[in-house]
Amino acid sequence: MGKIRETTLQIDLSALEHNYKYLRSKIAAETKFLAVVKAFAYGSDMVAIAKKMEQLGVDYLAVAYAKEGSLLRDAGIKTPILVLHPLPSNFDEIIDRCLEPSLYSRKIFKAFLEVAKAKHQKAYPMHIKFNTGLNRLGFNETDVDWVAEQLKVEKEIHVVSIFSHLAASEDLEEKSFSLDQINTFKKISENLTEKLGSTPMRHMLNTSGIINYAEAQFEMVRSGIGLYGYGNDAKIDAQLKPVASLKTIISQIHHIEANETVGYNRAFTSNSSRKTATLPLGHADGIGRQYGNGKASVLINGKKAPIIGNVCMDMIMVDVTGIDCQEGDEALVFGQNKSAEGFAQGAKTISYEILTAISQRVKREIIAS
Repeated sequence: MGKIRETTLQIDLSALEHNYKYLRSKIAAETKFLAVVKAFAYGSDMVAIAKKMEQLGVDYLAVAYAKEGSLLRDAGIKTPILVLHPLPSNFDEIIDRCLEPSLYSRKIFKAFLEVAKAKHQKAYPMHIKFNTGLNRLGFNETDVDWVAEQLKVEKEIHVVSIFSHLAASEDLEEKSFSLDQINTFKKISENLTEKLGSTPMRHMLNTSGIINYAEAQFEMVRSGIGLYGYGNDAKIDAQLKPVASLKTIISQIHHIEANETVGYNRAFTSNSSRKTATLPLGHADGIGRQYGNGKASVLINGKKAPIIGNVCMDMIMVDVTGIDCQEGDEALVFGQNKSAEGFAQGAKTISYEILTAISQRVKREIIAS
């Protein structure tokens, strides 16, 4: 990787391949794999990630909204794409772009069916989501008979899979709850397939589910955060490689005296002579104000430099006292040698948030495998 000259998010496709192969090693060879690439592929580069996953032979991709799926189709992606949270206003686009919606309520089911009929579809692929305890989206167990009756009668649509989502797969203290969810899903899927007389794919496991509940892999698994290098567990993180590395440079160095202040609202007051560095990224780039005032740090020449004062829109200031550095030197916010999970923990949040927050104005650099 060459030296950067501006704030850059480097995306390492060899790390992505490593993570995919690691997660695949945890499931049976015949089990299908769905890669979640929503939210710009967890803040990285959705097209580059999707193309690499397609090259690796992934069976499905998943996005949150139709627009994301359309962007992938525009980029030439042919792999089936599941839209996890389709909205009625996008149903025409979903069909026009050959995307596959998750239908999660009677209202959504009827609305999509109406569009499918208007477009003269026959056996259009879609997926049925059941709520087993996350209480976010999904049909309830009591809806099985209704769903089965609709699918028997309506020929415009065809169910490719039935699925659900674990609420706490990473937390083994919630194992009994997760097992209850799995058992409920088994009951729902067996009931529905019996009534349909057919066997759609089933999938329930997310990244932590693959690690902790591989016995419930059914016909397909889904992974998002694990593909990007984080497994919600330090032991698993050690087996994965962060895909994204956020780097920036030192714009200016200041020498301040005791009792001088730094930044907006004079949030930091020096208690001695200090050396500070200003870096060109801020809350408009995804480094929220919660990371300021010592809650997080960057690495400069291998040494930790805490963020001081309030995070600005386009800049942060860090304490580089005792660090041999100069203007133009590189600073690592997170990446291969500094976990995004660790960066996030200082502000009492999670890797998902910092990764997906990185602004689209930050330059992306693809490191090909």
